[in-house]
Amino acid sequence: MSRPQAPATIGIVGLGLLGSAIAARLRASGYPVVGHDIVPACVERLVALGGTAAKSAAEVARASDVVLTVLPSLASVESAILGADGMVAGARPGQTLMQMSTISPELTRRLDGELAARGQTFLDCPVSGTSGMVAQGNGAFYVGGERALYERWRPMLECVLPRAVYIGAAGQAMLLKLVANLLVALNSASVAEALTLATRGGLDAGLVVDVLGVGAAASQMLQVRGPLMVRGEFPAQMKLDLFMKDLHLIQGAAQACGADLELTDVAERLYAATQAAGHGAEDLAVVFTEMQRRTREGSHDG
Repeated sequence: MSRPQAPATIGIVGLGLLGSAIAARLRASGYPVVGHDIVPACVERLVALGGTAAKSAAEVARASDVVLTVLPSLASVESAILGADGMVAGARPGQTLMQMSTISPELTRRLDGELAARGQTFLDCPVSGTSGMVAQGNGAFYVGGERALYERWRPMLECVLPRAVYIGAAGQAMLLKLVANLLVALNSASVAEALTLATRGGLDAGLVVDVLGVGAAASQMLQVRGPLMVRGEFPAQMKLDLFMKDLHLIQGAAQACGADLELTDVAERLYAATQAAGHGAEDLAVVFTEMQRRTREGSHDG
């Protein structure tokens, strides 16, 4: 009688809010996880889950069957993959990298080419969902790259989130992630504006969020970020500082293909003003405070 095959060991480089949520889902499904982060407390959280600490991205690659990168910036992604102590320094021929950070389609395609030249395989695999949503198993992976490679790793991905959808070539999944984040930006700003009108008119904000959540105006951002706005508390599921990076990537992608994003231009200015007011470390729902400030100042002008 054959013995059951042991689950693949999953390496994770980047154990912040989202990386930790992914690690927890994988550990709950029985996967061995090896992880690295420059912040010791993040690594300690993984160890507490039964995972294994690694001192570098290269060490993660040496100890795992597949490596996931979940990092905050384009520079950190490139360094973690191609740097002197990066993933490629410890990777074996044929080993797979799944790049889950939100970066540009251009960098995504370049990384795909760089890994292919070194004999490794690559999946463009951004996450649709906040860290809080992922921790609860809500959201999806968008996947670009070779379809056979996608099919190989799809069962592992769907242990983390219920859907891992094949989009096309490397770079296409990342473009879709930017499209998704465009909607997150606009929907979150629209929730903030709607609640500004509601509260200014004397409605109870909590009641408004509850009632709208079951009608034609229902949205994921109303459900996720509406309660934060009601409470006036903005613990980061997506830090505004990081989301501004995504907005810049969206604008870059739009310029590359000649798309006109007038609503996104307006939303980006609102988020930028909120960031400039010192709210960069809070969740992007904090844009509600900028809406309220403008309303108060506008009423004083009148």
